[in-house]
Amino acid sequence: MPGALTAQPEARPALASALDTTAETGGAGVPAGSAAVPVADRTLPGRLAATMDAGGTAVQRPELGSLVAAVPADEPERAAAHGARDAVDDEAVRLRSAVKAHDGFFTTFFISPYSRYIARWCARRGLTPNQVTTASLLTALIAAGSAATGTRGGYIAAGLLLLFSFVLDCTDGQLARYSLQYSTMGAWLDATFDRAKEYAYYAGLALGAARGGDDVWALALGAMVLQACRHVIDFSFNEANHDAVANSSPTAALSDRLDSVGWTVWLRRMIVLPIGERWAMIAVLTAVTTPRTVFYALLIGCAFAACYTTAGRLLRSLTRKAERTDRAARALAELADSGPIAQFVSAVGPRLGGSWSAPATALLAGVLMIASALSQPFGSWHTILAAVVYAMLSGMAVSRPLKGALDWLVPPAFRAAEHCTVLVLAARSDVQGALPAAFGLVSAVAYHHYDTVYRIRGGTGAPPQWLVRTIGGHEGRTLVVAVLAAVFTRHAAFTVALTTVAVAVALVVLVESIRFWVSSGAPAVHDEGETA
Repeated sequence: MPGALTAQPEARPALASALDTTAETGGAGVPAGSAAVPVADRTLPGRLAATMDAGGTAVQRPELGSLVAAVPADEPERAAAHGARDAVDDEAVRLRSAVKAHDGFFTTFFISPYSRYIARWCARRGLTPNQVTTASLLTALIAAGSAATGTRGGYIAAGLLLLFSFVLDCTDGQLARYSLQYSTMGAWLDATFDRAKEYAYYAGLALGAARGGDDVWALALGAMVLQACRHVIDFSFNEANHDAVANSSPTAALSDRLDSVGWTVWLRRMIVLPIGERWAMIAVLTAVTTPRTVFYALLIGCAFAACYTTAGRLLRSLTRKAERTDRAARALAELADSGPIAQFVSAVGPRLGGSWSAPATALLAGVLMIASALSQPFGSWHTILAAVVYAMLSGMAVSRPLKGALDWLVPPAFRAAEHCTVLVLAARSDVQGALPAAFGLVSAVAYHHYDTVYRIRGGTGAPPQWLVRTIGGHEGRTLVVAVLAAVFTRHAAFTVALTTVAVAVALVVLVESIRFWVSSGAPAVHDEGETA
């Protein structure tokens, strides 16, 4: 009964049983084997829901809020129901419903109070959410261009334009909810453009600083690496616990109690530095300080937020008793982005035992790789050896299903190892243009990982294996960069080589991604509730 009662596939046997039971009791309004049903639930959907609830099947009852729903039994009740319905301000309900139920402090109190009216203005003029999303991207790119001028006027304009881009970014989703215009293309654009806008702005700040004689490309790349690793931690933890059985944890219970106190809700949302707070900080600091200060603030703020959220998730994982499903293990394996080398080692190498072996091995591999890049002379063949060991250890880490309590740490460990290796080698090369080329390479790889996440969320699984093999997987790309550093030690060709790899990865990933998302079979993916 669409709109009244809907059962997920796994609950349909319980629904069939409830139908039999309800048919036996007739119109008595009391399902067999359950307590008396309130008068409001004497409709057939109400009796079925009560019967399923009594049988142990969880029933979700959405809150109506300002809306009215009633099944009157006589004419006075019918008149009262009509009066209550007519008293509802439909337009006010539409405007309230256009805003996300759970959003950051800055977005909720400084953007949404007026952006919803911009969304209504756009709807009345026939504008689509995709057009507003595109306008937001173009505005952010103009902001990045203004920052790249390196002048105080350019920085002020960049800060204002970045804030306006964020207003449009909120408006496109509110327009989609207000006008009920959802589309696969729109979901994909909204999901990927936020990342593209922020990272393009980082590049603009770095270019502007370079015009003023301050090289902050390493800081810009570090900020992007940190933000990308934060996101993969979020994605991995959520996928690992998406459908966990027996999901219980004292830490989660404490979190729920804190959420019952109003001020702690907003404080905890601000601590994680979500996109609204983050962009506001970037915009203000761009206008009144220097790009170097902006990146220092970003690195400190995002590092604190990452430590806070990761610590909480570690506590939840260690204190909960849950059985991870095959779906969760498959999602984590897909997020790991293992290439041909790791897949070969995983298939023929030893399988590690122990519930913590996978994250421990992945973290060990990452630490060894990064430590080698930092400690060995640039271009040393020992770094290549470390990359080979990293590839073998990463294959061993994914040799068994990732169902352990801390196995969600495996993909973040691989992301940090790959991105930090590229950052360290480019920074230590002392080759002009190496860091901007590395920024481009990490951007292309980060897009591939975001694309993987949204495909998994849509239920279609990761990108095809031929794509992962073509771009080498995380261990293959790390090994390639180590080899390039050894072959082109302190040579301008190192920049050319990094740029070539970045362009090749970007072309392969973008072409396949665009083909997938514009196809009719691609699912719609929404970012409801995601604030990072």
